[in-house]
Amino acid sequence: MNMTPFSSVLIANRGEIACRIMRTARAMGLRCIAVHTRADADSPHVAMADQAVCIGEGPVGDSYLSVSRILEAARAKGAEAIHPGYGFLSESAEFAQACGEAGLVFIGPGADAIALMGNKAAAKRRMIEAGVPCVPGYEGADQSETVLVQEAARIGYPVMIKAAAGGGGRGMRLVENADGFADALALARSEALSAFGSDEVILEKAILQPRHVEIQIFADRSGETLHLGERDCSVQRRHQKVVEEAPSPAVSPDLRARMGQAAISAARAVGYEGAGTVEFLLDDQGAFYFLEMNTRLQVEHPVTELVTGLDLVAMQLRVARGEALGLSQDDLQLNGHAVEVRLYAEDPDQDFLPQAGTVLDWVPPTGPGVRVDAGVVAGQQISPWYDPMLAKIIVHGATREEARQRLIAALGQTVLTGLAHNRDFLMRVLSHPEFANGSATTGFLAAHPEALASPVLSAAEKAMTAALRYFAGRDAFAGQVADELLGWSSTGRLRHSLRLKANGEDILCEVTEAAGEVTVHLDGDDFACCLTGQGMRVAGQLIRISSCDFRAGGLQVVTDQRCITVETVVPGVSEGSAAQSGQVTAPMHGNLLEILVRAGDSVEAGARLAVLEAMKMQHEILAPVGGVVAELPVSPGVQVRAGDLLIGIDPQA
Repeated sequence: MNMTPFSSVLIANRGEIACRIMRTARAMGLRCIAVHTRADADSPHVAMADQAVCIGEGPVGDSYLSVSRILEAARAKGAEAIHPGYGFLSESAEFAQACGEAGLVFIGPGADAIALMGNKAAAKRRMIEAGVPCVPGYEGADQSETVLVQEAARIGYPVMIKAAAGGGGRGMRLVENADGFADALALARSEALSAFGSDEVILEKAILQPRHVEIQIFADRSGETLHLGERDCSVQRRHQKVVEEAPSPAVSPDLRARMGQAAISAARAVGYEGAGTVEFLLDDQGAFYFLEMNTRLQVEHPVTELVTGLDLVAMQLRVARGEALGLSQDDLQLNGHAVEVRLYAEDPDQDFLPQAGTVLDWVPPTGPGVRVDAGVVAGQQISPWYDPMLAKIIVHGATREEARQRLIAALGQTVLTGLAHNRDFLMRVLSHPEFANGSATTGFLAAHPEALASPVLSAAEKAMTAALRYFAGRDAFAGQVADELLGWSSTGRLRHSLRLKANGEDILCEVTEAAGEVTVHLDGDDFACCLTGQGMRVAGQLIRISSCDFRAGGLQVVTDQRCITVETVVPGVSEGSAAQSGQVTAPMHGNLLEILVRAGDSVEAGARLAVLEAMKMQHEILAPVGGVVAELPVSPGVQVRAGDLLIGIDPQA
């Protein structure tokens, strides 16, 4: 095989994947070059690199998605190879081609393979030719709405609309019936055009309640191709993976061999080189269907690494240099079980709305079998420009149950304060009986919204938050009076009235203190609260506290079970919602793609008003009340900040 040695690599990405690639590349003696925006200047991947180049402001179109700026950075720092990570330009055939023309080694497959497998329509046609099982659908060139409506009817509802040029759940919509097809098609096309530069779509018969099982493949320059077993990624929300594990609890050794061979056939059909993932839908009868091929490293690659003992990034780098895999299929053995979850800056209680803000505290978990791939540090600004994933928590165990329990415990140790996130939601998912017994399908999250919703605070948790808020206020006052006078007046022990809002729940209570012990009087009961080295003992029950952060008048408490945000409610201040008055504001920073109404239009509550793009996804803005559109202070195409007024509605009387 022809060898293409290199001693330096530019990582054309950011966050945790840039850090993860650098760890392996530096261990192999390579010089690592980072790229970043001004919004990312203080990010860990920049500090970790040997050299770094600023490639723009915040928006990805002028930075991480700019081929010219990436190549200019590579030339400026003398890079010999480029690793694209995942997302951004990782599946851009144009980028791979441009790297080759610039004399740079692209660490990934060839441009032809990326182009073919990156187009779902062309990929599906090639897979059918190669004998790989495929879902019935339409992948034709005629993209007129008339033809697509006809084809959807021929396939039979429900159908999936999918962006032909991309993945990751973007440009994808499930359509239950013909009435919803036109709106779903418009949204899918708009999202696809924004994310991938093409609004071409394909249609597929929706296979309800399948499992999502993918096969990791690797091929070297000589054509030697192996599969490294499967990953089960069935737990998904909006087609975005939430939990991934290896091996799949639904795959037998025989099924693994058949799916692995189908994945190898798919790779060979396009002359594949490097790391790739062939994704399948697996039905309850054991039949599997080609979904797509990702021509890059996957977010969930660590679970494969933990069960195979292989470093997939090192394998990528070696294959890119022209080295042989040096493995046979028989050499590969799966050891134990691994599970990964994605820690996102999003609010599960607000329909998983992405969050921007400042990380106040970040303490990742440690322990046997625990691995954390992160791109976040305390004090870091989380920007609205990028995907909200902050870290991946991954564990390995001898059995699936051991791995599951370890992961729940690891999440309980994880501290992230300053903005909302999905840690507690992930713990509820992993603890659910359906996940625990290994039977969760792609419909799992949608089927259990109540069981997976945030539970109300227990009386003990409410008492704990009140006691902590009292301690914070008392400590702020300490030093101004003698210690023995704290909590006392001339008439005896003071009863401090507190009105709090904890995770949206109202707490009205009184607190008294004597001999270092606080008693919270709440809902007719008394709770003795005493701080210990591990947390707080409330009425004899120990609540383990990982972090207690009191800043700017608010309190954030992290226990091994819950993250609790506490606000002090000021008496007399109205708590009415601006939305109830018809004021529609931006829920986050983002790009206002469309406004779907005009001044004077009558709208009903729940009507679609606008589409906002933020953190790589499109979000529909709905009318909070019925009424008449009276105010449109912003125009489509502008960047808006969280809280900006988008639309004013005069509510119906």
